[in-house]
Amino acid sequence: MLKKQVFFITIFYSLALASVCLISFKKLPDIGVSFGDKLFHSFTYVILVFLWYNSLVFHFKRDKINSIIYASIIGIIFGIIIEVLQGVFTTTRHADVFDVLANSLGVLVAASLLVLKNRNTVKKS
Repeated sequence: MLKKQVFFITIFYSLALASVCLISFKKLPDIGVSFGDKLFHSFTYVILVFLWYNSLVFHFKRDKINSIIYASIIGIIFGIIIEVLQGVFTTTRHADVFDVLANSLGVLVAASLLVLKNRNTVKKS
C-alpha cells in the first residue's frame, strides 16, 4: 500500500521541509543541546533521502544502487538550494554553510545505511 503512495509522500515531505526552512519562527524552543539545530538538519535529510530512494525504487522502478546515488544527489542539491533561498528571500534567516554540512551528513548517513541494507539483503531465487 505505501509503495504505491511513496512518491506522493515524498513530494509532500519535500514541500513541507522547504516550507519549514523558509518561514520565520519568532521563538524556537531550546532543547538544551548547543548543536541541536544541526542534529535536526541531519535527521530531516536522512528521512528525505530514504523517501526519495523508495520513490525511485518503487514508483520509478530504478535499480537500488542508482536510486541511492540519485537520492543522495537530490538531497545535497535540495539542501544547497534551500540555504541559498534562505539567504536571498528571507530576512529572519540566513544561509549557513554549517547547515549545508549537517544536511550533507544526513545524506551520507542515509546513503550508508541504504548501502549496508542492500548489501546484506539475501536475494530470493
